[in-house]
Amino acid sequence: MSPLVQLPISRRQVLQAGAVAPLGLALPQLLAADQAAPSRREKSCIFIFQYGGLSQLDSWDPKPHAPAELRGPYEPIATSVPGFHVSELMPKLAKLADRYAVMRSLCHSVSIHDVANRMLLAGQVNPPVDAPAFGSVVTRLRPSEAKVPSYVWLQKFGGGAMPPEDSYLTGGFLGMGHAPLLIGHKHDDNLATPGYQLRTFESATDVTPARFDSRRSLLDRFEASRRDGPGVPTYQNFDRVKERAVDLLTGPAARAAFEIEKEPDKLRDEYGRNPLGQNLLLARRLVEAGTRLVSVVAWTGLGPSDKFLSIETWDMHGNAGISIFDNGWNGLPFALPRCDQGVATLLTDLEQRGLLDSTLVVLVGEFGRTPKISRGGSAIGRDHWPFCYSAMLAGAGVRGGAVVGASDKHAAYPKDRPISPEDFAATLYQALGIPPRTRISLDGFTRPASTGEPVREVFS
Repeated sequence: MSPLVQLPISRRQVLQAGAVAPLGLALPQLLAADQAAPSRREKSCIFIFQYGGLSQLDSWDPKPHAPAELRGPYEPIATSVPGFHVSELMPKLAKLADRYAVMRSLCHSVSIHDVANRMLLAGQVNPPVDAPAFGSVVTRLRPSEAKVPSYVWLQKFGGGAMPPEDSYLTGGFLGMGHAPLLIGHKHDDNLATPGYQLRTFESATDVTPARFDSRRSLLDRFEASRRDGPGVPTYQNFDRVKERAVDLLTGPAARAAFEIEKEPDKLRDEYGRNPLGQNLLLARRLVEAGTRLVSVVAWTGLGPSDKFLSIETWDMHGNAGISIFDNGWNGLPFALPRCDQGVATLLTDLEQRGLLDSTLVVLVGEFGRTPKISRGGSAIGRDHWPFCYSAMLAGAGVRGGAVVGASDKHAAYPKDRPISPEDFAATLYQALGIPPRTRISLDGFTRPASTGEPVREVFS
């Protein structure tokens, strides 16, 4: 039987069978999804969600000759690639344009946040309710060999427009064995919070090391009594999963990967002392340690006088009382330079460490914003616009300096090379060395990873 047909034992099955609970472990979601990983070093991915939808006109696709009520107040600036211009709010990324590609013609027709986010997560226009997120599929087919979690999610979606948790925190039909480890459950639960302590690797308070060892020994004896007879391969796989859980809790590798405080203060400053900047630094540490996929919600935090309302940084209607062009948490002058700083530092850091060639960096939202500036509540903004928007890709064989697709003169609709959610997902799988048509279903014959076609112009 093909390895793709054999689904590994899930975290839910481990819990039901008693492999974790008797030990007093608090980390069932850290178990590896698949034990049959290839021996070569696989590519990793850092997927940055600009939750809420970034304005394409004020970032990757400026239109300086459009009417004033469309173009916005920002001037385009030249990049390191001749003829390619971006917003003046992105000077650091402008200097690195030869390291990444920009796709200017992504499109679909759904302007509702939660639905569009499910589409982005699943890479499908009409995803079934049990569709696994991109990260779950990647870690199903390319799990980590290292003693670290294969899939980590940094900063939970929040706000009234968030997608349902079962679309990104459960693994979909692949099961909880392919769900991410979630770090950052609330807005004040993030690495930029002074004195923040990560408690993911702490066992129950009443489980001392001696008691842990005693429980493990008892479980070993119990399982030994059940191994004779049918199902021996199942128990061998069960043992590997159990030992991986123990390694993650008692071994140094996983804990060390999360110790961001060991990074130099100068580097932490370069990433930015805000939730996005610090989460991007942690993402780099995780892929360096062997994590296969890290999802990062691009929440840039709060300004000194801001009150928390939502982590939907990029949903800039003006409904929060902050204009899209105001220097507040829900405005471009606050958020976009912080994103520019964090992502530019990430690309440089990955390159200097020799990791950019093996790490795909994705920066995208669920849609773009309306070309026309409008009034939302007490301030001006741009509304939801799925018909044309932009994304950035870097690393993992992506052709630096490529600008793929084009929008019309108002950045309202694709002028050429429209890119669907399916094609976008297929492009990401291709970059990670996963043939998009790879079957991921239980029977091994249905449910391909993607039905789209990779955008070949993105690659070298």
